[in-house]
Order: sequence, then C-alpha cells, then structure tokens
Amino acid sequence: MHPRILEVTQRLVERSRATRERYLQLIRGAASEGPMRASLQCANFAHGVAGCGSEDKQTLRLMNAANVAIVSAYNDMLSAHQPYLHFPEQIKQALREVGSVGQFAGGVPAMCDGVTQGEPGMELAIASREVIAMSTAVALSHNMFDAALMLGICDKIVPGLMMGALRFGHLPTIFVPGGPMVSGISNKQKADVRQRYAEGKASREELLESEMNSYHSPGTCTFYGTANTNQLVMEVMGLHLPGASFVNPYTPLRDALTAEAAQQVTRMTKASGSFMPLGEIVDEKALVNSIVALHATGGSTNHTLHIPAIAQAAGIQLTWQDMADLSEVVPTLSHVYPNGKADINHFQAAGGMAFLIRELLDAGLLHEDVNTVAGHGLRRYTQEPFLDNGKLVWREGPQHSLDESILRPVSRPFSAEGGLRVMEGNLGRGVMKVSAVAPEHQVVEAPARVFQDQQSLADAFKAGELERDFVAVVRFQGPRCNGMPELHKLTPFLGVLQDRGYKVALVTDGRMSGASGKIPAAIHVCPEAYDGGPLARVRDGDIVRVDGVEGTLRIMVSAEELASRELPPAPQGNDLGCGRELFGFMRMAFSPAEQGASAFTSALEHLK
Repeated sequence: MHPRILEVTQRLVERSRATRERYLQLIRGAASEGPMRASLQCANFAHGVAGCGSEDKQTLRLMNAANVAIVSAYNDMLSAHQPYLHFPEQIKQALREVGSVGQFAGGVPAMCDGVTQGEPGMELAIASREVIAMSTAVALSHNMFDAALMLGICDKIVPGLMMGALRFGHLPTIFVPGGPMVSGISNKQKADVRQRYAEGKASREELLESEMNSYHSPGTCTFYGTANTNQLVMEVMGLHLPGASFVNPYTPLRDALTAEAAQQVTRMTKASGSFMPLGEIVDEKALVNSIVALHATGGSTNHTLHIPAIAQAAGIQLTWQDMADLSEVVPTLSHVYPNGKADINHFQAAGGMAFLIRELLDAGLLHEDVNTVAGHGLRRYTQEPFLDNGKLVWREGPQHSLDESILRPVSRPFSAEGGLRVMEGNLGRGVMKVSAVAPEHQVVEAPARVFQDQQSLADAFKAGELERDFVAVVRFQGPRCNGMPELHKLTPFLGVLQDRGYKVALVTDGRMSGASGKIPAAIHVCPEAYDGGPLARVRDGDIVRVDGVEGTLRIMVSAEELASRELPPAPQGNDLGCGRELFGFMRMAFSPAEQGASAFTSALEHLK
C-alpha cells in the first residue's frame, strides 16, 4: 500500500474511533437473531402484508424467507430514473425465484439539476438530499425487512439514499444502478454551441436542437458529472455488483444485473449464514477508496460535500484535508467530459471500472481488504459481467486500456496527481477541481468584480462590461443563505472570456456543479458570506489571487482594512416561491460546506 493511503486511513480511524464505535454499537444492537418481522405483534404484521398476494403472504409467514425493501427514486421526468419504472416487478420476480419477497417500501423525491439550473427550484437541491435521507428512513422504519435495495442515480439522490440507509446500517443493502443513455452528439459539439449561443452567434433553436441531441433517451446523462461520479463511487465502495455501473438501460445485461442484485442481497442476510450489513461495508477503508477513485477520474466537486456527509452518517469524521492529502498522490487516469472529450460510454468501452480498479489496486492506491456486496475483497471488481447463453457470468476485465486518450494506466497518467485542490487563505477555505483546468489557467490574479447572483454576471457579460481580466466573486450562494444552488450557467460566459485571452476566475460560496469545466473556480468557500465570511467584505476592484497550483485564495487587502468594512445585507426574496418557504428551517440548520452542508450534523452530535 502507498504510505499516504495508509497514513490518511489511520488518521481517519483515530479521529473517528469514538463516533465509529458508537455507530457500530447502534447497528449491531439493531440487528436481531432472525427476521425483524418476527418480533412484530400480529396486527402490525397483518398490516405489513395486507397488500401482498397470497403467495407472498404465505412466504413472509415463514421466517427463513427474506423480505427485501425496495426504495426507489423513480420518476419519468429524470431520464436516468425512467428505467426504474420496470425494476420493482423485475426484482420481485427474481426474489420469488429464490423463495423470498420484495416489497416496495417507499419512494423518495428526485429532482433534476439539469432542469432546474438557474431556476428557483435549484435552491431546493441540497435540501432535497436531506429529504431523500429522511424519506429513506421512513421507508425502512416499518421493521419488516431483512435487506434493502436502493434505486437511485443522480446528483443528491444517491448521497441521500446512502445517508438514510446508513442509519439502518444493520440491513444488508445493494445499490442498483440504471445505466447511462447511449451516446448522442459529442461533448465538444455541445460545448461549442453553448459558447456560440452565449456570444450571440447561435440561435435559440440551434441551441435547443443541440441540447436535445445530447440528452435524448432514457438513462443517465453521459458526461462525467455528479450522477456518473455517484455510480463510480458506489462501485468502488463495493455497493454495486462488479461492473454494474455503466451498462446501458433496456438491455438484457442490465436486466440480468438487476435480477442478480435482488438475489445477491438475500445471500447477505442473517438467515443465509453470510451476514453482511451496509454499516460493516461502509468503513474508513471504503471511504478512502471512494476518494481515491474520485481523484483518479477527476470526479464531481459535489462529492466534497457528499462524501463527508455520508461519512458522518456512518460515524466517520472526514475532512477536506484528508481528501486533498490523498489527491497529492493519486494520479489522474481518465479524461471524460468535462475533463476531456469522451463520454462515460467511451470510458466503459476503453476498459471501464474493471481496468481502473485493477490499476489502482496494483499500484497500492486502493484497499483490497474490504467488505463488498460481492464478498470480501475488492479484487473481485476487476471482473466484468457478460451473458453466456443468457446466463450472467463474470470474466477478467481488460488488462490494457483500449484508448489511452480516455483511460490510462498508472505508469502513464494524464497527471501525477488527482483532480482536487483545497484552497485556503484570507478569503476562507474552498475547493477547486483542477483536473479540467489547463495549467496555464490555474493561477489568476486580477481585480474582483462582485456579484450577488449568477444572473447579474450574465447581464454584465451581455452589456460588454467584462472584457478584461477579473475574478468574479459570486457570493450569498452558500447553504444557509439560499440552499447552495449550482452556478453552472456561469461556465459559458466565463469560458468565452477565457477563450478571448482574458485571465478570469470564479470565487464563490456556492456550487459550480459536477460539470465544473475549464475555468479556475474556487467553490464551496466557507465561512459563507451569509455568516459574515470574508467574501461578504470583498469590493469591486480589490485584487484577488486564485492560485490552483499552490492552493491559495487571497485578497490583497490588509486584515485591518477587511475587518473594518461594513457587511452588506444579504439578498432578499429568495425564501418565497417554488416551495422555498417550506425549507427555511432546514437552511438554518445546514452545516458549513466542509462538513457536508448537512442539516443532520448537529443531530448526529450525540455520536461524538
């Protein structure tokens, strides 16, 4: 093992010893000697099976059968989740074949960031993760279940499912992906049209045609944003079946993997004799593995919020510094849009997860000695699933990349380090995804231009006010102020200015999204402006230095001058409309970004 991997893991174990032990006590205490439903009163049990068919009712009266909870984020507006319409029946039939039962325990909300970008609904996004976690807890609260299957893919949905499921960590649990849509037009074509539209050189009709040719069918969007990063993280943590992440929907292999996940989770129950609950899989080693894979692939910056929040739910105290220290020694092995031109289907064809995991294992960058839903040891995940005369089998994955412009071995990486940099200085602490930023653009020192929202920047661009070097400071976008919406609509405008030769950068207490692109962007800066953080005191014309090489974020103003400035009022009117008024209590409970921007941090304090 690489000494840095061991060092960070041990640090995490020591820091989390008390909280992790308390968590394990909780889940081990919740696990009983037999099916949970055996302890229910007759009336409770009767209510729990009243909606079942006679065959399933009889099966559930036999305590050697497994009852599997199905928790789904299905809706048919999200392309990634539309295939889940058919999964419950497939799962139930697969379970009946092994003498078990599946019950649809609950649905969780699933909003699409792609639809809500730049709209008021985006301000519900981080809050939706907490609602998903709570909805998962409600679904599992009936105490009827021996195991669970989680159906979710996109941005806040998988983290929310994880956070909720981990509070029921005594249950064996498998995450069941749906797979990416087949490839549409190239990512380069899509980005080119967006930039030309931002410059007024492409019509809205041309833009719409381009977007609809990009996002065109059921399945996950094919760029390497938060949704596909979720899938990669779940697989490397051992919570998917090996090779399940990036198999397209509505294919025989996808259906076979779904059925196998249903049957495999029954083999992990107490009655099977091979008990492996979720909380025993998600430990310090698994979390370190997830971060290593995130860095090696230049994954979504949203996971600097989600992974600490997931860790907290498992009693583990993870910090950005842990993530940054790992980034220094993990090479970048893949280039998938926005880090390159390829999409996730090209990544899969070039070698995919099996090749990536083998390379990282062989280099001593992943812990092999971990629990997974496929058994003990991560080496199992160097295999790929195939159909052999209709039967699901696994074979060794590729030994070599089939396209080194997309996926490379550790011996020939795109970069010697990962894609994340912790940014720190007198403006606070944030993160930057450097994997998508060319080296010549990673350091910008220029006058600040301050904005209170992304529309103001767009208006300034259209008015021709930004034809110069500058650092855009977009503040009052943190979790407690307005729910921390993604600011992805800034990318085309800033990208145009960078292409015109200007030195531009972004500094914000908001999120930039899993599709953070070629602009140097220090995001998730905390303390946020709403809480009186230094960003609130920046003025137009102040010289700001964003140094993605050294990881520094500074304003060239003395501490005395900065402290003497009057704090501006926070923007008004972002707490009403589009349901935002229902989430005011949650915004006030959000922790700082480095602690996951979670409303549950204080609720889990009793674990410390």
